Amino acid sequence: MKRQIPQFKLSRPVMRRAILLSLSILLLAGCTGQEAVEDAVEIGVIAPITGSIPVVGQSTVNAANLAVKEINDAGGLQVGDQQIQVTLVIEDDKDQTGAAVSAAQKLINQDNVVAIIGPQASRNAIPAATIAENAHVPMISPWSTNPDTTSGKQYVFRAAFIDPFQGRVLARFTIENLGVTKAAVLYDEASAYNRDIAEIYKQVMEEAGGNVVAFETYTTGEEDFSKQLAAIQESGAELLFLPNYGEVVMQVQQAHKMGLDIPMLGSDSWGSIAPEDRAALEGYYFSTHYAPDIVSEAAQTFVQTYQDAYGEVPDDVAALTYDAFKMLFQVMATQGKTDAESIRNGLNSIGSYNGVTGTMEYQGTGDPVKSAVILQIVNGELKFYEIANP
Repeated sequence: MKRQIPQFKLSRPVMRRAILLSLSILLLAGCTGQEAVEDAVEIGVIAPITGSIPVVGQSTVNAANLAVKEINDAGGLQVGDQQIQVTLVIEDDKDQTGAAVSAAQKLINQDNVVAIIGPQASRNAIPAATIAENAHVPMISPWSTNPDTTSGKQYVFRAAFIDPFQGRVLARFTIENLGVTKAAVLYDEASAYNRDIAEIYKQVMEEAGGNVVAFETYTTGEEDFSKQLAAIQESGAELLFLPNYGEVVMQVQQAHKMGLDIPMLGSDSWGSIAPEDRAALEGYYFSTHYAPDIVSEAAQTFVQTYQDAYGEVPDDVAALTYDAFKMLFQVMATQGKTDAESIRNGLNSIGSYNGVTGTMEYQGTGDPVKSAVILQIVNGELKFYEIANP
């Protein structure tokens, strides 16, 4: 026998009050929905998984997965009185500007992420940052060092130092540590990172009494550098500065082949060179963001955990990406909210953060004040040489 459901007829005044109550509940939910803490939160990642620097992409994904696994395995991120799970939405920018822009637009407009980690290379981070800024979605680029990534923006931050500092460090190192006063530079004029750091290096070298005797350029995708290297050899340079990405290996090999056997110096972009390709760079120095053999005791845990998980020592990209995630988690926990505006406000007021790559001091901008380190390539390994403070 089918159970009869009692039928009730509401009077008009009661019905009117019920409708008003329902509308009030809906309006209240609509007003507070963005501030409410969800059961899960989605964070976007933009990395060069394919393209010219896949090592950078792999390190990014590894570190992102490790940071998220740690927080989820611990029960989730503590936000207010709730523990929430973190989900990653990963996009491949292919180390291409257009792909980076498309990735940022997809993460923001389709996936509705609350924040973006990446892109890494400045040439991709700069245009993606404009998308994030216009959409009012917080973005942290772990590895981008070009000032234009964050300049004039309120929603874009970084975990790395910036190129003006790095350029000064390398120019001083050239003169004070290596005793070289005549240097040459070969750089990609089509890439903002390469171009800007080359110009800063030249400026500081000359201000310090040195001389850049050759300032040679090429464009992205070139593979024959014989003309530029011949000019450098003719200039009498005592050192060659190469603030470039994976093409550095070809440049050094071609220089050696033509008998140009002067010391060579690099910037943090050298961290994207695969370990199996370092033989050509034996004995050379470059600036970067951290040295795994001098990290703090707390950071040693990250190094060991990463090594256990992936069978290799984390590079600077992995360490910076991990720091970016941990900083983002700290901000969401401190703010007690997971909406974009609360995250932005938290990042804007963080002041100081102690991470794997050292202490980051934020002084009213998205750019941290932090130290650099100089590494030397010895027997294919990256060895700490010295710290360069701001």
